[in-house]
Amino acid sequence: MQTTRVFADRIFTGESVASDVLRILAANVLLILCAQIAIPLPWTPVPITGQTFGVLLVGVLLGSRRGAFALGLYLLEGAAGLPVFQPFGQPGPARFFGPTAGYLLAYPVAAFVTGWLVERGAVKNFFRLVGALVAGDALIFIGGCAWLMAALHLGASAVFSQGLLPFLPGELIKLALVVLAVRGLDLARGEKSNA
Repeated sequence: MQTTRVFADRIFTGESVASDVLRILAANVLLILCAQIAIPLPWTPVPITGQTFGVLLVGVLLGSRRGAFALGLYLLEGAAGLPVFQPFGQPGPARFFGPTAGYLLAYPVAAFVTGWLVERGAVKNFFRLVGALVAGDALIFIGGCAWLMAALHLGASAVFSQGLLPFLPGELIKLALVVLAVRGLDLARGEKSNA
């Protein structure tokens, strides 16, 4: 199947290592900024953040490999102690043993899958784009909920009420914002997409 050029290639043309480095650095800044949007919830150790929005948007903009690489770099920065994650929780590598570790570790996979689907034309059709975003988001929450069950020994009902349910309304808003961003980029470039 023929792949579709992702937004990063259409916005900033050029095939070089320097071009890819610029794209990945821009994505990294976006991820760091999105992580700073955080709201702690008193009944769960997992805060609401803008990180999932950033992960999905990076997958759409950069595609599978570069998106996964950008998220891998982001996790390495956090593991090194740089203040790139949401501000609540333990710093540095300790974050990978806390309640949000499963979500974090799922980020590169989610960006890869979302980007892979976009490269195969999901961005050209509204419903396929939404499907790609839902697939990436689902992987993040599968990773996060699995971690809460396995590492924190929470039961299924606690995982549902603390690791998934409080975030669903926000995730719908974030998915809508990614779709609007993609459509806005299409309009800015004078491109049409199918409904």
